[in-house]
Amino acid sequence: MDSNTTIKGAPRKYLGVGRNVFVLGWVSFLTDLSSDMMFTVLPLFLINVLGVGAASIGIIEGLGDGAATALKMVSGWASDRLGHRKWLTAAGYALSTLAKPFLLVASSGGAVLGIRLAERAGKGIRTSPRDALIADSATAETMGRGFGFHRAMDSLGAVMGLAIAAIVIYIVLGSEQSLTMGSFHWLVIIGAVPAALAVLLIVFSVHEKKALPQEHVATNSAPSTIRSRRFVVFLAVMVLFTLGNSATAFPILRADDVGLSPFHILLLLILFNLVYALVAYPAGRLSDKLGRKRVIIAGWVIFAISYIGFGLAASSWHVVLLFAVYGMYFGIAEGVTRAFVADVVPPKSRGTAYGLYHGAIGFSLLLASVIAGVLWQYIGPSAPFFFGAAMAGISILGFVLFIGETRAA
Repeated sequence: MDSNTTIKGAPRKYLGVGRNVFVLGWVSFLTDLSSDMMFTVLPLFLINVLGVGAASIGIIEGLGDGAATALKMVSGWASDRLGHRKWLTAAGYALSTLAKPFLLVASSGGAVLGIRLAERAGKGIRTSPRDALIADSATAETMGRGFGFHRAMDSLGAVMGLAIAAIVIYIVLGSEQSLTMGSFHWLVIIGAVPAALAVLLIVFSVHEKKALPQEHVATNSAPSTIRSRRFVVFLAVMVLFTLGNSATAFPILRADDVGLSPFHILLLLILFNLVYALVAYPAGRLSDKLGRKRVIIAGWVIFAISYIGFGLAASSWHVVLLFAVYGMYFGIAEGVTRAFVADVVPPKSRGTAYGLYHGAIGFSLLLASVIAGVLWQYIGPSAPFFFGAAMAGISILGFVLFIGETRAA
């Protein structure tokens, strides 16, 4: 029997997930398609077209990520207080979408900074309520599958966006080596379309059950989340792990260090996201059957292997293989860790919990990138990766010793 049919009044399933999860997956697919088309080459636009220096680019990206991280914490708590997730999620997607077309008139680093802040603010507003909405729309037996589907669609959007960007740049630039104003504007124009479609999808196709007053009591949201011992310990272990998990920029720098060209690095990013997408949904389903803990630990072991490999890499084929392994880690662990959060906190506090989760991860990533940069510059290109592998090993030990398993279906 077709899995999408309704049986005895049960909610209709789409590819094994509920309607809201299915739609939110497509929303993320369209949004990532749009964002990866534009923002993957934004540093090249800033350097080659606007003449912005590397230090300023770092400030633009750092401030944008910092704004997003802070807002993830606030918006998650707000969704618990209001008792609604959908409209905060829609507002975040809308803000990011409205900001993107202004790149067509940006003529200075300051203008790009303002646009990037607005776009990242939109991401910050939407992320925690959206994850809570996914958790609210899934059952305990399908939580991993739901987050796995969402992460898979998110990564497939990145694959499509990178591929379209490569095609557009090839068609527009031809034999030119540097990004031009015209080629970047084409990416912005084309990328604005899927971003707008994503906002329309969430507004008209996501249906949120109206919360009863007793289901969302603002004064109890944060305390009940904090009182969940497993959540607090899990958050501490995640911070420890993340301190060794530097930004994807460092594996990219490693690829450059062994001699890969920018075009080949773009192909590596497509490979990374494709593996991520292919692994995420099966990993989520597996966590529903075996439990989250085993799957997360398996993902972290693969992360440690990939980082040791990046540290030892001596040729281009090593890095190609390692990017596939690195994508496997993301596919296995990213969605399942989000499902774990939903397992260990009360439903009425999920927004707050996801805000704390994303906030802790975001600020830890900023510090991790600083640590990685210092290790790279003063010790050597292998140092950040050996450090990351060591932190993963410590985190795995902490997970095994101090965090209990959530129930499997």
